[in-house]
Amino acid sequence: MKQAIMVAPGEIQIRQVSAPSAQAGEVLLRIRRIGVCGSDIHVYHGKHPYTSYPVVQGHEFSATVESVAEGATGIGPGMKVTAMPQITCGTCPPCRRGDWHICDKLRVWGFQAPGVAQELFAAPASSIVPLPETFSLEQGALVEPAAVAAHAVSRAPNLAGRNVAVLGAGPIGNLVAQAARAQGAGVLITDLSEHRLEIARRCGLTQTSNPATETLDAAAGRFFGDAGFQCAFECVGVEATITAAIQAIRKGGTIVVVGVFGQKPRVDLGLVQDRELNVRGTLMYRRDDYERAIELIASGAIATAPLESMHFPLEQYKAGYEFIDAQRDKIMKVFIDL
Repeated sequence: MKQAIMVAPGEIQIRQVSAPSAQAGEVLLRIRRIGVCGSDIHVYHGKHPYTSYPVVQGHEFSATVESVAEGATGIGPGMKVTAMPQITCGTCPPCRRGDWHICDKLRVWGFQAPGVAQELFAAPASSIVPLPETFSLEQGALVEPAAVAAHAVSRAPNLAGRNVAVLGAGPIGNLVAQAARAQGAGVLITDLSEHRLEIARRCGLTQTSNPATETLDAAAGRFFGDAGFQCAFECVGVEATITAAIQAIRKGGTIVVVGVFGQKPRVDLGLVQDRELNVRGTLMYRRDDYERAIELIASGAIATAPLESMHFPLEQYKAGYEFIDAQRDKIMKVFIDL
């Protein structure tokens, strides 16, 4: 079978390797679509601190079940599925209290463990998440980032009737904003890219602002009046956006840090203390977040079609990365087709 392997930053080889078989408790998957995410791009550029080479990438995907081994129940050949890509120890304190998604020894497919960038992939039956037959392969591959959004929204207080600012309108920021809207929040989304703001509007997120021409405080006043916003989701991972959130949010508000910070930011903790702000992290997801993501996509509460930018076959995996580098903020989600 064909497999794409990144042997060094910026160098991807397509190899012929032996196909895996499902062992006891496993399911053999035929991979159909792989979504390229921001973390994958960090690996491509050699800037992911927790990934070594060579590495087989791919962690957000859709597949069909090829075969099922003994001990894998409730799953049958031909089913349309995705899977949770975490490998956990089950014995550390977070795992023992049920927070296995922040396992002390967490490994993730495509980073610290081989991912799905190959024609066939054997996965534990416990990781499999069935998809509605009505889902497109692209929707199936978008369940993983939508689950990131669902979990991030769950880290905030009840959002119904509250005003929310989402800083960053890339794929994750867009999905976070849509998930917050589905919870009944009023949502303002900001980005320096007019293209991404237009995509947000196509997803029904009509309250948009560009920080190049308008401060977050001014945008909040324009949309929310004196009430401002009580919750913010930082989805960029840079000092400027976390600073803007801290400065503009209402006293007692909650800031959820979704973006991955490549450089350590300097933040005004005096302001955090004085305004009694709550700053919370969020990492990945749990099974209920996957189920919530599927529910939101199936109901139409999360629109996915505007996020689909371009497709490349497995043989042109590197071309997909080159396209992302060339287009930068003019694309949203690139898919690898198998």
